[in-house]
Amino acid sequence: MRTYVVIALLVACAVSAFSQQDQTRAQTLAASFNKQKHVMKEKHGVRMEKYKDVRSEPLVRQNVADYSGVYEMPDLGYVIDVRVGSDGKVQANGYDKTRTFTLENARIEGALLTASKVYQDGAMEKFEGVFLSRTDRNSPTDPGVTISGLGVIPAAPIEAHGVTFDRLFYSLR
Repeated sequence: MRTYVVIALLVACAVSAFSQQDQTRAQTLAASFNKQKHVMKEKHGVRMEKYKDVRSEPLVRQNVADYSGVYEMPDLGYVIDVRVGSDGKVQANGYDKTRTFTLENARIEGALLTASKVYQDGAMEKFEGVFLSRTDRNSPTDPGVTISGLGVIPAAPIEAHGVTFDRLFYSLR
């Protein structure tokens, strides 16, 4: 009897440590999407001011099926369609410009989505993303606009329209 109790405690501790690790990783990924810029210039008596504040937080939902939806970056033509069953099974596919892919062995822990990204030509890469609640403010007094989405750090930086992207934010359609 004691052996079963000890085994149950060890399993519970391992699961708890694994969940803490996922939560920490989700917080780290979400923080990488934060940015703040406040610049003031004065020229010939005219004062110019620019302000931008973006805050992202992991969006943890009680029901994992609520993560289902189409996430997109319309400017780049990137889309990810995530479907989560009531049993927690995750199926996802999408496309990056002209290449289609599926997310295999996908799982969601807290707000963290991990999988293997497999392209139609057989190429594979690691996929890691975090479901986010992102608030954009354009002035210190602006309450901001909050949107939900999926933040992804691509395996390699992406060049498009003369800009290099090292983080991608897919907004929920």
